[in-house]
Amino acid sequence: MDYATTLSHLKLKGGGTANRSFLKKRFLTRKTIHSIPKAARQDTHFGSKHTVLHIKPLYCRIIRFSDFRRPLYNVHTMTANRTLIISVFIVASCGLAYELIIAALASYLLGDSILQFSSVIGLYLFSMGIGAHLTRYIKDEDVLNRFIEIELLVGIIGGISALALFVAFGLSAAPFRTLLYAFVLIVGAVVGMEIPLVMRVLNRKGAEFKELVSKVLTFDYLGALAVSLLFPLLLAPKLGMARSALLFGILNAAVAYLTARVFKAELPRYRAIRLRALIVLSVLAATFAYADRISFKAEQSYFGDPVVYQSHSPYQRLVVTRWKDDTRLYINGNLQFSSRDEARYHEALVLPAMQMVQNAARILILGGGDGLAAREVLKYPQVKHVTLVDLDPDMTATFKTSATLSALNQGSLSHPKMHVVNDDAAKWLEGSSEKFDVIIIDLPDPSNFSLGKLYSVPMYRLVARHLQPQGKIVIQSTSPYFAPNAYWSVVATLEAAGLSTAPYHVYVPSFGEWGFVLAGFDKQFPVPQKFDVPTRYLNAQTAAEMFRFPPDMARRKVEPNYLNNQILVSYFESDWRNVTR
Repeated sequence: MDYATTLSHLKLKGGGTANRSFLKKRFLTRKTIHSIPKAARQDTHFGSKHTVLHIKPLYCRIIRFSDFRRPLYNVHTMTANRTLIISVFIVASCGLAYELIIAALASYLLGDSILQFSSVIGLYLFSMGIGAHLTRYIKDEDVLNRFIEIELLVGIIGGISALALFVAFGLSAAPFRTLLYAFVLIVGAVVGMEIPLVMRVLNRKGAEFKELVSKVLTFDYLGALAVSLLFPLLLAPKLGMARSALLFGILNAAVAYLTARVFKAELPRYRAIRLRALIVLSVLAATFAYADRISFKAEQSYFGDPVVYQSHSPYQRLVVTRWKDDTRLYINGNLQFSSRDEARYHEALVLPAMQMVQNAARILILGGGDGLAAREVLKYPQVKHVTLVDLDPDMTATFKTSATLSALNQGSLSHPKMHVVNDDAAKWLEGSSEKFDVIIIDLPDPSNFSLGKLYSVPMYRLVARHLQPQGKIVIQSTSPYFAPNAYWSVVATLEAAGLSTAPYHVYVPSFGEWGFVLAGFDKQFPVPQKFDVPTRYLNAQTAAEMFRFPPDMARRKVEPNYLNNQILVSYFESDWRNVTR
């Protein structure tokens, strides 16, 4: 380590003498002089008025005089320490980003978000512990070199992780799972090595222990906070998963390159390290430029049909495919509708409730951001006002502005009677005092706790507060054939909320038997004998069949869904696990 001195008014840059008379109230004492290593001191003379200090040219730098009271740092050391502290902030951000990206991809592509997030995060933290343990076997003299190598390794593996997973899933779901957990283990292990190595490098640079720990952990947590906010609000919706991972990979490689530049005097193979860093940066940058094309082709191979639109919002991943006259919407990899048979679903969802409530004028739709349920509502001329509350503005904007998609909903989202609100359904209901004749709940299936709360007893009580006395509520309720426990739990939940129910179902070729539940304050649910609006599927006969359940879909004894247990989510996961591969 280089040592030197800075005097308030005299700067010694090539060796020389420091005279106490220049220091005013600051004094060179025997104690402060002796704090400078003997290797740095050429000669020292203590007198009554003057203290003369000769410093060898090799050690002479600009140092604050106050630094005599602690181990002295030269300018290079201070710069190096700042570099390492900044590196801590970046590597912490990158480490958490890889964890979030892989977990989000797993939930997008495999569903069952609770299981995927829990397993990925748990395994990731475990592998970080393994990586931290492995650093004990790195020699002190090799710690700086190994840190740079680890950063390059994290950059290349973490950077390509999301893109590789997209490609693997497009080929087959079986190797995808293996590759997923392999990435989690490898990335977690190398990320776990970063912070211990940085702390050891700082320790070798003379940092005090308490200062070392406080700075490293502070910037570690700040980095985690930064990425936890940026990822859902900016990176995921703007860049997507693949390019977000590559961006953080580039940051890791940049840390390696910058660290090598700052510590080049201490790296015997600096040129080779710099070359490797530049190669990794170039590869990641090129992949970043072509990431969208690669992921687009991978998605086409997965969905089968050409992808005509895709987006990543903070809430979900939307993909629209089109083949001939068949347009399909996928949310998080799950089919939401096919244009060939969506009329069966949406007519069954909307029309029975509209026919049961005479002169229904004010309608509320929760979910249904594609505008297809609104299309069916707007067929009735007596409707005066429709409020649609959907969380995702990307969803409503896409189905409002896209010529192809707005043609499907017949421009319902732009209709003068339509009022679109982008907000959480429960939050909006709590803040509203409006009442409605018909409330249509067309929300995604209760596949996780955040969605499960929208199918709970408190939620349905909240919904009922906005229903006119003779009004009706209708809820899409997953499949009574493939997920019977989940379906009948929705029925039990509505009844636990104090509502009467009328379950029914319809066959939709794209995804099989699908269930709905009518609810209201009274027990009157007359099956429509006719429909006052044009229909493609429903008539008196098909409507009557919807309210009959064969033995294999008969009601089951299941629990209602309360917030404290979210039993519906467990039913849903268990039911669908038995029928999907």
